[in-house]
Order: sequence, then C-alpha cells, then structure tokens
Amino acid sequence: MNKDEAIRYATKFLEDLLSFFGINVAVDSTVDDEVIQLEVPSTSLNSVLIGRGANNLRALQHIVSQALAEKSAELTRVNIDVAGYKRARASRIADKAEAWIAKVRRTGEPMTLELSPADRRVIHKLAEDYSDITTYSEGEGRARHLIIAKKD
Repeated sequence: MNKDEAIRYATKFLEDLLSFFGINVAVDSTVDDEVIQLEVPSTSLNSVLIGRGANNLRALQHIVSQALAEKSAELTRVNIDVAGYKRARASRIADKAEAWIAKVRRTGEPMTLELSPADRRVIHKLAEDYSDITTYSEGEGRARHLIIAKKD
C-alpha cells in the first residue's frame, strides 16, 4: 500500500471506528515527517476520545497504526488529535520549555524532566532554535527522560 493509499485507509479506518461509537464525523488527514496526521473535529465526546492522560487517544493511534502495518502500508506512524487537544498541549509545553531553557541558561545547571515521548519531541524541536542549548533523552521505556543543558 503506497503513501496515498495509506492515508486514505487510515482516515477511513478511523472514521469507521468512531462511527462504531456513534461519532459520525469527517476526519481531516495530512502527512508530516512521514507521520499520518489525523484531526478529529470537536464532538460532545471529546473527553471520552482523549481519555485520562490522553490514554484513549494513544490507544486509537495504536489501533490505526496496527491496521496499517497489517496491510503492509508504506506509512504506519499515526498521530491523532481530537479538537486540537494535542496542539494546545504542545503549545503549553513549549511555553514551559521556554522557562526551563531560561533557567538552564541562567544557572548553567542541566535540567532533567520526566515527560511523555510527544512532550519530549516538542522540547527537542523547540531547542533547535537555541544555539547555546542542547537536549537529549536518556533511559529506556517509561524510565526515559529529557535533559536540557547548555552546550559546551
């Protein structure tokens, strides 16, 4: 299954999955950095779709990703956002990261943060704009953490 087919399949798969729960919406789809981005519009069930700590959202992503892998799709990585939840969260994390970077610059001391993979990605991307700051992740699995430090 080529990229275009994978995008169409992922979109239709998610729409069908949502309709099973009584949510009949059109899902918008794009591709960014080889990741299929699926945007679910706001409904009365946003909180159910997102779930506590975005666990339901991650589960939906996993299901769609597995369905693509099962079809041997060229693209299997999927990011699902519901009513802009992830976009808003990324913005809040970026704001916090600005303060963390300022603190590292001021004190010279590195900061270690326990964050989700998505939050770590936001900070890594933001830190690219700073020539004197570096970020890297250490650890494995749930023990993985992000370090913000001054460049040597």
